[in-house]
Amino acid sequence: MCGITGLFEFGSSHPVALAQAVRRMRDAMPHRGPDDSGEWLDPDCGLAFGQRRLAVVDLSPQGHQPMQSADGRWVLTYNGEIYNHRELRQELTAAGLAPAWRGHSDTEVMLAAIAAWGIEATLKKLTGMFAIALWDRQQQALTLARDRLGEKPLYYGWQGGKLLFGSELKALRAHPDWQGLIDREALCQYLRFAYVPAPRSIYQNIRKLPAGCWLTFSLTSPRPAWPTPQPYWSLADVIQQGRRQPFTGDDHSAITRLEGLLSHAIGRQMEADVPLGAFLSGGVDSSTVVALMQAQARQPVRTFTIGFDAAGFNEAEHAAAVAQHLGTAHTALYVTDRDALDVIPQLPFLYDEPFADASQIPTHLVAKLARQHVTVSLSGDGGDELFGGYNRYLLLEKIWNTSRRLPSPVRQGLAWGLGRLSPASWDRLLQNRHLPRRLRLPQASDKLAKLAGSLKADNPMAIYLGLLSQWQNPSSVVVHSNEPANPYLQQPEWLAALDITDQMMALDTLGYMADDILVKVDRAAMGVSLETRVPMLDHSVVEFAWTLPRNLRIRDGMGKWILRQVLYRHVPRELIERPKAGFAVPLAQWLRGTLREWAEDLLNPATLAAQGYFNPAPILSCWQQHLSGRANWQYPLWGILMFQQWLQQQTDVQRTSDNP
Repeated sequence: MCGITGLFEFGSSHPVALAQAVRRMRDAMPHRGPDDSGEWLDPDCGLAFGQRRLAVVDLSPQGHQPMQSADGRWVLTYNGEIYNHRELRQELTAAGLAPAWRGHSDTEVMLAAIAAWGIEATLKKLTGMFAIALWDRQQQALTLARDRLGEKPLYYGWQGGKLLFGSELKALRAHPDWQGLIDREALCQYLRFAYVPAPRSIYQNIRKLPAGCWLTFSLTSPRPAWPTPQPYWSLADVIQQGRRQPFTGDDHSAITRLEGLLSHAIGRQMEADVPLGAFLSGGVDSSTVVALMQAQARQPVRTFTIGFDAAGFNEAEHAAAVAQHLGTAHTALYVTDRDALDVIPQLPFLYDEPFADASQIPTHLVAKLARQHVTVSLSGDGGDELFGGYNRYLLLEKIWNTSRRLPSPVRQGLAWGLGRLSPASWDRLLQNRHLPRRLRLPQASDKLAKLAGSLKADNPMAIYLGLLSQWQNPSSVVVHSNEPANPYLQQPEWLAALDITDQMMALDTLGYMADDILVKVDRAAMGVSLETRVPMLDHSVVEFAWTLPRNLRIRDGMGKWILRQVLYRHVPRELIERPKAGFAVPLAQWLRGTLREWAEDLLNPATLAAQGYFNPAPILSCWQQHLSGRANWQYPLWGILMFQQWLQQQTDVQRTSDNP
């Protein structure tokens, strides 16, 4: 696990200046690699690679990067882990294509594979998470590539006629030619989704390489060039193949098959030359991962969870019960509001561009806890998108089928009625201990606000977009902007052929999971030099999941049915069954209390007007309604506040660099 960066000037460059520039970029992200650093230059072409290393496999100098291939043609810097590197090493050796191995790192294996099979064929053979920068000294060409599901980040773009790339934006910002103009269309998308969807970034002329893609720049490429990313693996192809050849076995064989695939993926991801553990919330996904880890481990697995005292936001007790049953070496840390709030000033540095999923706070806290004991932690992310875990998968189709039969005035009246009760009243009503457990809704007021909005929609995808949206009309908030065409409404033929539930699951995998969930975990963990691994996203598991019929994923009003059956082979059902809560914090209360002064400073209307990015009126209206308790605007407000905090930090950093 590492941080990579580099630049390509497309022509001869002075080696000293080139080295100084790439070192500045590399050393802007020491947290991604505290164990080692390196650089590699080709001054004749103006190419430089920089690397920060978190040593996990092959801790010796033989794992140092950037690394050259044995024949000297290829130079590689990469971030991630290749879980099948041992199998690939054996395949190369058996075919007589292996070099004289210098160490046992996956980096060396990848270089040998590229030398033997070429770039695209190697990418298709790799099982793992990775962001790659590869220099072909013979063809004088730079290739950038990213793993299938987007676990590892890779930004690239043009500044001052030079191509810059890196694991984090802060590496690009360290280059002397950095300009960093904000993309207002991307800002609109951020306000809607709480993240900037790929391929955009918050900056003009800087992009994210889409998951499962690669692209190449050669010395003769025009500048600035934007070659079209080429997919070597496509979720669209996976889904269509799954529909052509669906799983046809019975329940038992499907459960056994999934357990086998997950166990194999987890077994490979447990390989490390450093201490390893897992996050454990006590929910279905993390409990399944930990259960299958413990089944293969020779000693108790280290597990970690964070607890809160606030009612409705604490799952630590559930995690402890699962850990006790499985016999893990469990560490739980109960944090105070103050502990959580102290994370907020760190968020702009951790996330580099505005990012407003508030669960970023507990995610960073649990990563910080885990890093005190281990260097690698497995995560349960991916289960919801693959196996139907989100509430919207259970409810949207029912909402649409019911609401479309109602006249528009009736739907409008129902939406108005749902909004009449205050958020506090809804929370008291739907978290009442006298209700059956499955009917109690954590964070009820927020869910009902989304439901009220969905009643006004005129098609299922509009409901889906409304459920995902923080601000329903971002261009009314962002000054001088037009929101770009919504990626969720541009339905290609393959997507339109699916029913609405499968459409949501596919879009969530491509968007929400890649650009929110995986970003949240990667930055929160790498900020404390912790490697995270996500076994549910092994492509064999993803491909199998899309062969499954609906009733193996969602059955009897319950999502993740098949995943639950795998888990129940290891953990009693009663330790797991409860309403889905998510990894949330009591943000609404904080904004009315401890965070009020901080928020009001960032939302100062004169400051907003002077900065010129936001129209103050709708923001202040939401703020006043939130403070009064008439409405719960925690998430739209959090998006504004995270941008403002980020902007303030960027301004402070720029002022410091201008006045050293």
